[in-house]
Amino acid sequence: MIWVIVLTFLAYTVFVAWFSWYKTRDTDMSSSDGYFLGGRSLTGIVIAGSLILTNLSTEQMVGLNGQGFGESMLVMAWEVTSPLALIFMAFVFLPRYLKAGITTIPDFLEQRYDFRTRQIVSILFLLGYAVAYLPTVLYSGALVLDSIFNISTVMGTSPFYTVLIVSLAIGIIGCGYVIFGGLRACAISDTINGVGLVIGGFLIPILALVALGSGNLVDGVDKLLHANPAKLNAIGNHSSSVPWTVLATGLLFNNLFYWCTNQSIIQRTLGAKNLAEGQKGVLYAGFFKIFGAFFLVLPGIIAYLLYGDTLNNADMAYPTLVVDVLPIALSGFLAAVLFGAILSSFNGALNSSITLFTLDIYRPMFKPKAKEHELVKTGRVFAGILAAISVVVAPFILNAPSGLYAYLQEMFGFYNVPILAMVVVGFFTKRVPASATKITLIVHIVLYALSKVVLGHINFLYILSVLFPLNVLTMLMIGKLKPRETAYELYDSNKVNLKPWKYAKVFSAFTLALMIGVYVFFSPIGVAESTGDYSPISFVFMAVTLVIFAGVYWFWKKTTADDEKVEAQKSKKAI
Repeated sequence: MIWVIVLTFLAYTVFVAWFSWYKTRDTDMSSSDGYFLGGRSLTGIVIAGSLILTNLSTEQMVGLNGQGFGESMLVMAWEVTSPLALIFMAFVFLPRYLKAGITTIPDFLEQRYDFRTRQIVSILFLLGYAVAYLPTVLYSGALVLDSIFNISTVMGTSPFYTVLIVSLAIGIIGCGYVIFGGLRACAISDTINGVGLVIGGFLIPILALVALGSGNLVDGVDKLLHANPAKLNAIGNHSSSVPWTVLATGLLFNNLFYWCTNQSIIQRTLGAKNLAEGQKGVLYAGFFKIFGAFFLVLPGIIAYLLYGDTLNNADMAYPTLVVDVLPIALSGFLAAVLFGAILSSFNGALNSSITLFTLDIYRPMFKPKAKEHELVKTGRVFAGILAAISVVVAPFILNAPSGLYAYLQEMFGFYNVPILAMVVVGFFTKRVPASATKITLIVHIVLYALSKVVLGHINFLYILSVLFPLNVLTMLMIGKLKPRETAYELYDSNKVNLKPWKYAKVFSAFTLALMIGVYVFFSPIGVAESTGDYSPISFVFMAVTLVIFAGVYWFWKKTTADDEKVEAQKSKKAI
């Protein structure tokens, strides 16, 4: 039967590769825009599919379902609240990015602040991708594919060499897409795999409900709703991994960084053919994220009802469920879809890394007058080197302690919030100087490090809730004490049409209503049972956060008003 799985896996994977080549065969890869941004020709559907697949990975498929198995539906917050950040992206961030015609986030930071800020942020991104993200994607992907194909058993290899072999295969195929097809090939393959992921992803919970109901879907739904209703509660208390009080603060800031300033994600949107298509892609992706809870968390809840405490490792909930409920004939298809998700995450980070290195480090530092074809060639070489390093590092993650990925996500907190603050302050102020970015980054790193030592037991989302407004306040204060000499004006590149999508606001309102509806459904008001223990500490935290926000808003309004007075006085003197 293993040959059936292998054949269906190969058939789907080869089809995706061929179709991606076919659709991109006429794309000009000789220019940086053509190679790194798909010639600024991506449509809404392609952007949405690429965003979704770049975001989804085996870590989420396995990890979130494992968290659902161990906790409850509260972990759906990572998925269901994402539309908030994506709506901000559509209306606040994307119009400004496309107007400026930037290729990378550091590119904007140089326009707004200075070249040194651009370099620092580029290096931070590259370190995060190369040291943590790329090897982790390869490692988790290798474990999932090994569990489906029994590679270690068939080849008789140790876990170390199994991870190395599978990582090498993923790395070679991923490099093929990035080196020869650029961003457009990655985006096309992501769109096709996105369709497969929707089909395969939703098929698992349906088949799992049939298994829960002993062959009857209706009975399975009934058991899900009544066997343990507390597991369906999405409102987390203060001791949970996602307390309800951080949904509009720490979690939102984390999501804003990820969906609005993280280069591996937003690079898809920077390749939009116009603002309308970019907004469509972003908002379509936000709409889809609401339903992610039904195949990224719900299967873990069903697995808990099926297996109870018989599973020693919560992360085995999803793989066990897939093996038990999925017909052999469809196993290869799902394996191909998961492989596509692995490849997409790898490709997204790899493409972003070479874009950052080539345009933000290589050209300005080593060869300012490099021609377009030289930049593309350099990017391809760097892609091969970075992929090779990631493949070598991946198997060594076996020796790391459990929970490495979650640990690394917390470590990203060392730079994600200050980068978000730099972009936001850059948008909405005119005289905050470049020195503010360096000082704020240092202050943030020191405070975040101290929080890990002194407040190690405090959820890191609480820490981010406080540090983001403090970062903004720090930058505003520096801008007040030592403003830049000339007021900043957003550069208009005239590269794409900036007319917005006429249905963007209506679609956003509908998405928000649906998001609230999902939360009401998975709450004590709906089908869930309250877990209680909603400590007064949560309300104190909310009050403190609101006070900080009020202070930041007041200071920003005062700074903006003062800047306008200065500009008015200068205009009068000029006359």
